[in-house]
Amino acid sequence: MKNRIKRIITPRKVLIALVCFCAALTALSYISDRLVTPLREAVSQVIIPLQRGMNGIGIGAVQREEKLRTIDELTAKNEELDKRISELEEENKLLKEDTKDLEDLRKLYDTDQLYSSYEKTGASVIGTSSQNWNSSFTLDKGSKDGIKVDMNVIADEGLVGIISEVHNNYSVVTTIIGDNSYVSAMDESTKDVCSVRGDLQLMDTGYIHVERFKETAQVKDGDRIVTSDISTKYLPGILVGTAQEVTPDGNALTKSGKVVPAVDFEHLQKVLIITKLKSELTSD
Repeated sequence: MKNRIKRIITPRKVLIALVCFCAALTALSYISDRLVTPLREAVSQVIIPLQRGMNGIGIGAVQREEKLRTIDELTAKNEELDKRISELEEENKLLKEDTKDLEDLRKLYDTDQLYSSYEKTGASVIGTSSQNWNSSFTLDKGSKDGIKVDMNVIADEGLVGIISEVHNNYSVVTTIIGDNSYVSAMDESTKDVCSVRGDLQLMDTGYIHVERFKETAQVKDGDRIVTSDISTKYLPGILVGTAQEVTPDGNALTKSGKVVPAVDFEHLQKVLIITKLKSELTSD
């Protein structure tokens, strides 16, 4: 039986059968591919646009999400920067205030050294006149601090005015630029006496009046005008300002002109009060 089977199924026949099977498979594959290709193309005409549309929707959603995330991040950074800018602006403001305070203290120190022979106490300006701007200032020192009427007030190395009112915890200084202010003064270099008269309207141009110089007085622009010894209330030798445009009057007997005050009344914040009265100095 085995021999019979061997005679029927020979290696040659097996090889021929395998070759035929492979050929059949190859032909079938070719034929099926030809049949499927039209269907595949027809399906692709529908599927590919849908796929592209879905891909576009997906990409658009991702891009919108990324844009929203970027906007949120930029908004947060912008808020952080705004906060930091506000902090820096506040720090800069405080720094400027500290610098201004330091400059005021430096000026007070220089003024104190310039008039070292007079005893003084510092005070701050806490108010101005409601009627005539800069004609008077309210100071934060009063009778409890030893302040008295007619004490001289100085700042910026020059004369501010004189104490005209004293209360328990504050006082009022009437300035030399007020309309009713008169100061007995003199040219520091020539010793020619004169009178300095306040004028708030003229002060808008940066000047007050100087008058009653003798016609023979040799006063030049820039000469220092200081308080004189003959003043009844003002201590001697305190700078009032500098002379400008002093010319003969129409009576041919006197000269008049202008004075640029030594004190910056527009920005006055801190002053020194000389705690000795002119009357006390005279009695000494």
